[in-house]
Amino acid sequence: MTLIADARTLLHLARGPAAGGSHADRLQRFYQPQAAHYDSFRDRLLHGREDLINQLVLPPGSTVVELGGGTGRNLEYFGSRLLSFGRVEVVDLCPALLERARERCARWPAVAVAVEADVTTYRPAQPVDCAYFSYALTMIPDWRAALDNALGMLRPGGLLGMVDFHAPSRQSSLERGFWRRWFRHDGVFIDPQHLPYLLRRTEPLSCQERRARVPYLPGLRVPYYLYVGRKPAG
Repeated sequence: MTLIADARTLLHLARGPAAGGSHADRLQRFYQPQAAHYDSFRDRLLHGREDLINQLVLPPGSTVVELGGGTGRNLEYFGSRLLSFGRVEVVDLCPALLERARERCARWPAVAVAVEADVTTYRPAQPVDCAYFSYALTMIPDWRAALDNALGMLRPGGLLGMVDFHAPSRQSSLERGFWRRWFRHDGVFIDPQHLPYLLRRTEPLSCQERRARVPYLPGLRVPYYLYVGRKPAG
């Protein structure tokens, strides 16, 4: 059954997102056919997410926002900590993925909620203790606006977490070109400026550059980074 589901997902990836319409329209058309199998395939493609969640050290009562949170899968990595938080919001622009997120959030009705909104402009009612992106920034056309908005919703001293595909400076131009073309076909745009921008705007607590396997591409390792920073107090 996994092979059949993977084949369906790979077929949609091979086709790529359809052109035309708004960013929200393109996301919906691309992900709606994949939504039922989204997590199964991405669990083997999107590495470092559990490590990121474990590095977000937050006290009870904290308010947390995941930006571009898709199906809400990352909430499960918090484990029992989730129930100690004051509020957790999963924000995304794709209704097909948010339907799955709402199913997950229903397990923790006192804590978690899924919100359909643009992460470049959405603001919670009050400043939050932590905001994070998990393989979302590379899919947001104006990624600087998304990061600026995340910092804007954080209280001074709040945490900004990030895990995403990466183009390290030491990477050869041939390898960088391969990964950028490979991901661009599916609306994922790897930008080497992500980490420098994060380092300029936050106080780094953890910055790691890693590589991971890619399903059905034996021998290849895709670069990704994991970052946790603190919003400056002043």
